[in-house]
Amino acid sequence: MNTRYTFPMNSFCSSSPAASPAGEEHGTVSLRNRSPRTPPSSLLIRTAMRISRARWFTFLRRVFHYQNGSRSNLGSNPFNSSTWMMLEFVALVIQISITSFTLAISKAEKPVWPVRIWIIGYNIGCVLSLLMLYGRYRQINATQGNGFALPDLEQQGGSEESRYSILMHKCRTSLELFFAIWFVMGNVWVFDSRFGSYHRAPKLHVLCISLLAWNALSYSFPFLLFLLLCCCVPLISTVLGYNMSMGSAEKGASDDQISSLPSWSYKAVDINSEFHSNVDCNSTIASEDLECCICLAKYKDKEEVRQLPCSHMFHLKCVDQWLRIISCCPLCKQELKR
Repeated sequence: MNTRYTFPMNSFCSSSPAASPAGEEHGTVSLRNRSPRTPPSSLLIRTAMRISRARWFTFLRRVFHYQNGSRSNLGSNPFNSSTWMMLEFVALVIQISITSFTLAISKAEKPVWPVRIWIIGYNIGCVLSLLMLYGRYRQINATQGNGFALPDLEQQGGSEESRYSILMHKCRTSLELFFAIWFVMGNVWVFDSRFGSYHRAPKLHVLCISLLAWNALSYSFPFLLFLLLCCCVPLISTVLGYNMSMGSAEKGASDDQISSLPSWSYKAVDINSEFHSNVDCNSTIASEDLECCICLAKYKDKEEVRQLPCSHMFHLKCVDQWLRIISCCPLCKQELKR
């Protein structure tokens, strides 16, 4: 496992039953005498955990894997999900509504370059994209419904579906080529000083700038995604000591699971009665269990401790942070029940 933790790995060896008490005390003292490395803020780590487990972050990772992964193991197309298609539909409807409204209220404007023709062409492209989106949605539903087709009609349905897919691919390629050419033409006309039209047509000019900026952001999406997942995320993971890419796999325990585990205040004097009231009768406390193997610090009076289902006990803050990263015991690796 490549997940990095903020806990010292030497702690697993310090609580081994085979080690002598003197050796353990000497090892603990030597570790305490070292200059401790200041851990990152727990708030930053929790924020990174929430981001790595968010749906949008998981979706971005799926998109990056689909665009850059091996063709033999791409998996399902994330852009064919109902959520993404709904977002596309909303974005296209908003663009069509804004462009139509702006064209309606700017009839008196007289720009130098044919900005009105450019916006009308862009609006027509959005309408065609809306039709393509409907065709894609229909194709996905037809593909999912083929499992209920009769055996004698499967071959005919498959050939029709392949022809429909080829036609959809050609139409999508042609539409993308049209938007690319239209984007270049808009940039040439807007940023050429000979076609300055802001004073003569401010509404159309601002609308054109906005549409060009939106298209520039859409075209730079693959580069921004690469910059986020290949540069920013590894850098943040290195600084915090928490692998956000591995954390997105949801290997950590939830807050409800952690809060359901038993916890109590440690009592240095009457430890036997306090411990036996929270664990099974066959459990006993060894001399090595008087310190937390995560932070290598001995338990103090009235400190909050937590017990895992395997009967191992740790500081509450230490084990909670551990379980949010990976839901298993730091000593015996026993998984928590989902």
